[in-house]
Amino acid sequence: MPEKIIKDQAGQRLTHLDESGAAHMVDVSQKRVTARKAMAKGILFMSPKTRDLIMKGGLAKGDAIAAARIAGIMAAKRTGDLIPLCHPLAITALSIDFNAIDEGIEIISEVSTQERTGVEMEALTACSLAALTLYDMAKAVEKTMRIGDLRLVHKEGGKSGDYHEETP
Repeated sequence: MPEKIIKDQAGQRLTHLDESGAAHMVDVSQKRVTARKAMAKGILFMSPKTRDLIMKGGLAKGDAIAAARIAGIMAAKRTGDLIPLCHPLAITALSIDFNAIDEGIEIISEVSTQERTGVEMEALTACSLAALTLYDMAKAVEKTMRIGDLRLVHKEGGKSGDYHEETP
């Protein structure tokens, strides 16, 4: 039987694995409730023509940006149901913005809470579902769109401290 890996590359214990390597939900009951924030970004890569059509509300299916924003908000609120070991959280604020960029549309989500654990997964989930919704609404126009560059950009609060993406 292969040896179970319960540490990351830096030798830190992986919190979602017990001593035997089995997955479990982390017990956060003893952690303090504190302010938590996270920002995530992702890109839906597409042609300038499709990007402009989406940003101007010109799709036959309707306002793709509005639909994607609502889908992202709904998804963030359901993250604990979608990701097996993720805690359900009470989100206190959530915004999703869409920026036209050369490569397509950049999606930015910001999530806040007062909880015992962070909202990084909620921010990432919001971006993911917003991108999928845009894809769904525009696929009749361009099937070669790609979702990518999904990442955590910033987080505040919690035991591990703040994180800010390093820009090259």
